[in-house]
Amino acid sequence: MAEIDGKIVDALARVSQAFRVLLRNEGKSNALSPIQIQILIFLLFQSGERSKVIALARHFDLTKATVSDSIKSLAQKCLVEKYVDAADVRSYMIVLTGRGRELALKSAGFASAIEEPLDILSPMQKEIIFTGLLQLIRQFHLAGIISIQQMCFTCSHYDHLGSGHYCKLLKSGLADKELKLDCADHQLSL
Repeated sequence: MAEIDGKIVDALARVSQAFRVLLRNEGKSNALSPIQIQILIFLLFQSGERSKVIALARHFDLTKATVSDSIKSLAQKCLVEKYVDAADVRSYMIVLTGRGRELALKSAGFASAIEEPLDILSPMQKEIIFTGLLQLIRQFHLAGIISIQQMCFTCSHYDHLGSGHYCKLLKSGLADKELKLDCADHQLSL
């Protein structure tokens, strides 16, 4: 491994550590585990098929049992409700309660302490970091380290044209900053 590669890995580990500390602190202040906070925030922005236990397990790279335990605890705290899926009675959708929505909205800003230091970077530096991270995430997925990511680079609608990005669904070019990390219209590229 080249020296710079090791430094990048170490830097990513430190960013990850900062994220975990902030998440753990947010959870402590609300008597929730870090994954419970993440589930609440995820449900704030997702619904339908993506709010099922299996989809949550895939998204967070956890077992269905682990996610089910978290959902059970969140339901006992009246933060989520389960609704049976009419199309498949063995499955259910997870929906935030009013109290769960309030807590998710409050907690969603937990990472602002990580975002604020980004202000020292130029827009070009931010785009370079963002596209580099997207490429790393894609490689982690291809190596089997993480599950399917619903990002542009793994989507059948995505095309790389010369030095640019193109979305066949939107029928338009995309700037680096317009690339999506989590797209509702994602179709896995085979």
